[in-house]
Amino acid sequence: MSDSMAIESKGVSPLLQRTKGEKVFNVFNIAFFILFAFICVYPFYYLIINSISDNTLSAAGKITVLPKGIHWSNYVEVFKLEGLGTAAMVSLGRTVIGATLTVLASAFLGFLFTQQGMWHRKFWYRFIIVTMYFNAGLIPMFITMKNLGLTNNFWVYILPAIVQPFNIILVKTYIESIPQSLQEAAEVDGAGTLTVFFKIVLPMCTPILATVAIFSAVGQWNSFQDTLIYMTDSKLYSLQYLLYQYINQASSLASAVKASAGGALNMAALATQQTPSSIRMTVSVIVVLPILFIYPLFQRYFVKGMMLGAVKG
Repeated sequence: MSDSMAIESKGVSPLLQRTKGEKVFNVFNIAFFILFAFICVYPFYYLIINSISDNTLSAAGKITVLPKGIHWSNYVEVFKLEGLGTAAMVSLGRTVIGATLTVLASAFLGFLFTQQGMWHRKFWYRFIIVTMYFNAGLIPMFITMKNLGLTNNFWVYILPAIVQPFNIILVKTYIESIPQSLQEAAEVDGAGTLTVFFKIVLPMCTPILATVAIFSAVGQWNSFQDTLIYMTDSKLYSLQYLLYQYINQASSLASAVKASAGGALNMAALATQQTPSSIRMTVSVIVVLPILFIYPLFQRYFVKGMMLGAVKG
């Protein structure tokens, strides 16, 4: 009783007091997540500091904590690579258009599968979900795209990725958490299916749609295999595929840059001279940075959407 009174006299509720074991657990918990965050962040930090450091030191593996001999010539040279601007526009276009159409399709299909009046609703829902587990394979897919005239066509990046079963499940589950009375009230006032979707349901689905947008945008931005399979026209190469080629050709690119600079190189020139390592580091940073900037903008929607979209099965 005296301990409790002493605690209350200090203005602290007994319920807020932590036991020694809880304090020790909190210390280890915080230390673990700090270490985990460091493990996640350090690879990106390592790429950045090596891309702006003295190339000879970077190639020797001597840049680990702080950058040394900072310069920006690696980025200047990489941005001079042929076709980089066109490839960046292709990747940007497929990311924006693809993510937008995927979000709209996921939202509308997820909404329809919550409507009791939809014709054979359960059959169509299961028909879409089964595609998560079975696919025709690479060769039939290529033949299909070729017969549809989508090879060497920008829309091959967009159309196959519009309907994503996992995204539909997330949106459907989220919509089921919205009170049905809102839709019923709108229908009583004379609203049709599309009116209910665009004016009632869609505005309330911002968190889950932001989550779907992140999934789709990251997938579109990072994809390069579809370019490898369907494209032979270099004007339709995505940025990821072009940079993938440059990474594979880093040694020959570095030799070409060195040859173009001439034979007489002083120490200052060597510090900024392109090496296979500097090209790989710089290209990797260019690929990763856009996505790193997107995540903080959508983080609050992403967490909320994932939590609410995973409540029901």
